[in-house]
Amino acid sequence: MRRRGRRLVAVLLVLVSSAAMLSACDGPGGSRVKVALILKEFTNPYWISMEDAAKAEAAKNDMYLQVSAGMTDDDTYSQIQEVDEAIAEGVKGIIITPNGDAVNRALDQAKTYGITVVVLDTAPMPASTADVTYATNNEEAGGLIGKWLATKLDGKSADIALLDDLGDQVLSVDVDRDHGFLKGMGIPVGNPNMNGGEPKSGKYTGGKGGSYKISCQLPTEGAETGGQSAMETCLSKDSNINAVYAINEPSAEGATKALKAAGKKNVTVVAVDGGCAALPFVRSGAIGATAGQYPDKMARLGVDAVAKFARTGRRPKNQAGQDFYNTGTKLYTDDPQHGVASLTTSKASKICWGSTS
Repeated sequence: MRRRGRRLVAVLLVLVSSAAMLSACDGPGGSRVKVALILKEFTNPYWISMEDAAKAEAAKNDMYLQVSAGMTDDDTYSQIQEVDEAIAEGVKGIIITPNGDAVNRALDQAKTYGITVVVLDTAPMPASTADVTYATNNEEAGGLIGKWLATKLDGKSADIALLDDLGDQVLSVDVDRDHGFLKGMGIPVGNPNMNGGEPKSGKYTGGKGGSYKISCQLPTEGAETGGQSAMETCLSKDSNINAVYAINEPSAEGATKALKAAGKKNVTVVAVDGGCAALPFVRSGAIGATAGQYPDKMARLGVDAVAKFARTGRRPKNQAGQDFYNTGTKLYTDDPQHGVASLTTSKASKICWGSTS
C-alpha cells in the first residue's frame, strides 16, 4: 500500500508539473488575456501613436497585446490573414483600424468564436460589423477645416485640389472627411456615398461666398510621397490652385513640398489629424489649419473595452443613437477666423493626439 501510495504521489507530481509547463508554454502572454491590435500600416505617426497608447493600456490591464498591420492603407489581404491568426491564437478581442470592408467577413467570423470586435478610427460599413467603433466624427472634422478655409478666402475665388486617401475603394473615413470639407465650404457633395460626385464648379456659400472649381482630385494613400506626387500632378493641371484639402497631415506635408518646389506661396493647405509633430507646419503656416483627433484616446478605450468584456462577458456598444463612439475633434490654427472656434498650436500641443478632456 505504501508503494502504491508513493506511486500515486509521483503521478500527481508529474501531472502538476506538466500542467505548469503547459501554462508557461501557453503561447505568448501565458495565461493573460490576449488581444490583437491590427493597424492600417506601421509608417504613419498616427498609427505609431495609437500602438504606443494601446501597449501602455494593455500593460496597465495586465493583458498580452499582439500587434500587426497591413503594408499600406488599402492592404486588406494582410489584415484578413491577421484576423485569422488572431482567431487561431484564441484572443479575447480584436482591435482593428480596417483598410476596407473586405475585412468584414473575417471580423464576422471572429464574432462566431466569441471574440469581441473593436474598430478604431475608420468605421466599417455596415457599422454592425464591429461591436463598437471609437472614432472621430470625420464629417465634423472635415467641416471644421472647410468652414475655416471658406471664411479665410473672404469671398475670393477658389481653385481647389482634393487630396483623398484611396482611389480604388470606398472608405468611410475618406468619404466623411472629403464631404465634410465640401459641406464646410458650402459646396454640395453630389453622391453621398462616394467621393467625386460634387459639381466641378459653381458657387461656395461658406464665409462671404464666392466662385470655385475643383481643379484636381487624386488619391494619396495617406502618405507624404503620395501627397507630393498628387500635388505635382494637380499643379500641372492648374497652376492657379490656391486651396488644398488633404485627407491627413502626411499627405498635406507632401503637398507643401510640391508647392514649395513649384514656388507657390499663396496657397492654403488644410488637413485632418492634429498630430503633435505636424504642429510646427501649422505654426509656420505651411498647413493653415488642421482638425485634431485623438488616436491615443481611441486606443485606450479599445483596450479597456476588451478588458471589460473579458471580465464580464458584456460586449461594448456604440453611443445611443449613433453608429460609433465619438472621441471628439477640435480645430488647430494660429490664424483664427471669425465664427470658427479654434485652438492655437500652443494650446493644441498640450492635448494633441491624447484626449479632449
